[in-house]
Amino acid sequence: MQTPMPHKSARLFILLTVMLDSIGVGLIFPVMPDLIEDVTGGDLSQAALWGGLLATSFAVMQFLFGPIVGNLSDRIGRRPVMLTALAVMAADYVVMALAGSVWLLLAGRIVAGLTAATHATASAYMADISPPGERARNFGLIGAAFGAGFILGPLLGGLLASFGLRAPFWAAAAMAGANLVFGALVLPESVTDRIRRPFSWARANPLSSFRAIGRLPGLGRFVALHTLYTLAFFVYPAIWAYYGKARFGWDASVIGFSLALFGISLIAVQGMGVAPAIRHWGERKTTLVGFLIEVGTLIFYGFVTSGFWALVVTPLSAASGIAGPALQAMMSNLTPNDQQGELQGVLSSLAALASGLSPILMTGVFFAFTRPGATVYAPGAPFLLAAFLMVVCVILLVARPRAAAHA
Repeated sequence: MQTPMPHKSARLFILLTVMLDSIGVGLIFPVMPDLIEDVTGGDLSQAALWGGLLATSFAVMQFLFGPIVGNLSDRIGRRPVMLTALAVMAADYVVMALAGSVWLLLAGRIVAGLTAATHATASAYMADISPPGERARNFGLIGAAFGAGFILGPLLGGLLASFGLRAPFWAAAAMAGANLVFGALVLPESVTDRIRRPFSWARANPLSSFRAIGRLPGLGRFVALHTLYTLAFFVYPAIWAYYGKARFGWDASVIGFSLALFGISLIAVQGMGVAPAIRHWGERKTTLVGFLIEVGTLIFYGFVTSGFWALVVTPLSAASGIAGPALQAMMSNLTPNDQQGELQGVLSSLAALASGLSPILMTGVFFAFTRPGATVYAPGAPFLLAAFLMVVCVILLVARPRAAAHA
C-alpha cells in the first residue's frame, strides 16, 4: 500500500529535528576542553589530542555504517532509521554525563557512531518530499535549522557549565529524548512503494555504495569535491574551543557566545541567502563564491591575534555556508529518486571519513604548534592547512567543465 506523501508539518519536523540535534552537539562544545583535562589530568594540548581521537572514533564508525543506514532507509523507510538514531543519541549523552574516564567517553562515541544517521536521513527525507527545483532551497533550510541549534546550544552549554561540567550532557540527553517522543508521534513515512529499493548487504558496504553512486553520470567528481570540502571545514568543530582558549584566553561562556554568533549568521545565510544566490549565479557559481569566502576567512583565523576581530569576522565566515547546499543540490539532482537514501548514506559516510581524519590532522597540528617547547607558537596553524585544502577545492571546481555541472 502506498504511504501518503507528508505535508508541510513533516518538513517542519525535519527542520526541528536537525535543530535539536545541533543544540545537543552545541551544548557540549564549550566544556569539552575542560572535561577532557579533568578526566585525563593533562594539559590543553594533550586534551586537544584526546578530543581528536574521540571525534575520529565516532567518524570511523559513521563511515563504516553510513551506507548501511542509507540503504536501510531506502528499504524500510526514513522514520524507523531516524527514531533509532535519536534513541542512541540520547543514550550516548547519558554515558558521557556519567563517564569518569576518557576510555568510557571513547566507548560512548564508538557506540553513537554506529547509528549516527539523523542528519543524513533528514536530508534524504527532504529530498523525498522536494521537487528537484526546490532541493537547494530546502537543503539550505536544513543548514539554517542546524545554525539555529548552534545559537541556542553553545549559549546554553556555556551557561550550564556554571552548574558543572556534566550538566550540558544531561540537558542534551533530555532534548534528544524529547525529540524522539515527538518524532514517534508526528513523523509520517516518506518512502513509498514506488521508490522503495531492496536492501542488499553486498551493496550496503561502503565500497559497493561508492561504486553504485560513482557510476551515476557526472556525480563522482562532485562527491570527491564534497569530501575534500568537509575535511577542510571540520577544522572549526575540531579546533575552535581549544583555539579560542589558547589564542585569546576565552572561557566556556565566550566560546559558547562565539559559536552562537556563527549560528545566527548561518541562519541568515542558509535560510535567506541560498535561494537568491542560486537564482543569480546558479549552483556551480554559488558553490565557487562560498569556497572563495572560506579561503579568505581561514587565512584570517590563521593569523589573527585579537579576539574582538575574530568575533567581528565570524558572520563573514558563515557566509561561506552558501556552498554546501548548492553542492548538495547538484548531487541530489543527478541521483534517481530510489537512490536518494543511498546518496545521502554515501555522503554521510565520506563526510564521516573526512570529519574523522580532520580532528586527528588538525589537533595534531595544533599540538605541534602549542605544546611546551614548540619552536613556533601558532594556534592558528590548523586554519592555514584548511585554507590550503580549500584552495585545492577551488581549483577542482573551476576545472570542472560547465556542461557537466548543470549550472
